[in-house]
Amino acid sequence: MKTQRSAWLAAGFTCLSALAAAASPLRTVGDLVALESKVASVAARAMPATVALITGGSTASPEGSGSGVVVSADGLVLTAAHVIQGSARVRVVFPNGRETDGQILGANYSKDIAMVRITEQGDWPHVTLGESGGLEAAEFLVALGHTAGFDATRTPPLRFGRVVSKGPGNFFTTDCTLIPGDSGGPILDLDGRLVGINSSIGRSLKVNNHAGIDGFRNEWERLLAGDQWGKLKLNPLANPEMPVLGIEMGRPLRGIDGVIVRAVLPWSPAGLAGIRRGDVICGIDGDPVAKAADLLQLLAKRQPEQQVKVALLRDERKFDVEVTLKSRNEVFDPS
Repeated sequence: MKTQRSAWLAAGFTCLSALAAAASPLRTVGDLVALESKVASVAARAMPATVALITGGSTASPEGSGSGVVVSADGLVLTAAHVIQGSARVRVVFPNGRETDGQILGANYSKDIAMVRITEQGDWPHVTLGESGGLEAAEFLVALGHTAGFDATRTPPLRFGRVVSKGPGNFFTTDCTLIPGDSGGPILDLDGRLVGINSSIGRSLKVNNHAGIDGFRNEWERLLAGDQWGKLKLNPLANPEMPVLGIEMGRPLRGIDGVIVRAVLPWSPAGLAGIRRGDVICGIDGDPVAKAADLLQLLAKRQPEQQVKVALLRDERKFDVEVTLKSRNEVFDPS
């Protein structure tokens, strides 16, 4: 098993030289050696806690298989919501082949996050939680997962890469190569802290989405209590929990930087704050808005019920209004 682990680590390190050219802190061979040591240390700590989650069937012939990671000694497992969707119970398989039962707890499908509890008592290997909000573009990360399902002949493959972009919402993107089976597995910073869960594969195998750990923190109690809610969508900007202003955006006009408000729902956050048709939204909390994509990205990084300062242009006069955001389903599909 040690030989197999070394082989997977060596495969992961083949991309270090190429990445070094794009990462300014890596200037010498010594820097590469130090980085390799950090990656090896992260893998050694996280690999024993990276589990396969088997839903239905058996380990040899599962109906569904994904990954997860243990985050507490008493057996709390974090994974992606789509891994456990439609299942009542799950088998948890550790890299050394040990199997045990897991109870599915809560899931927020909009954020693609879920919790599982190992029912057997024990002192389980686990990772520590980090934060995803502070991730920066080009920051190095390490991803693990049971690629193509649990395989007793090898340990979970290690994937090494960088942050490509942050958002929308709790999601971030990396160039860590992932394939089916890696979903639900951990992605960690170079201090070995869990910063996210592998969520979905992009159009390119090297551009993949991860659900940030901050999304778990915000929903922790509901997930522990077993609540399941939200809708899983390929486009996070269309998720029902996405915070919105409640406006219709007009077509961009040459010479105008900002988003033109074409219409406002009277009961929406924008309507209640006094935003009118014809106003131009120029910024959110001091960040400039030049086009619709800017506005959507900035809103996606907020939360429903959060108050934001919206910069407006009206009749050649600039001013700010305070807006309390609401979720998309509360504004557009109230029940």
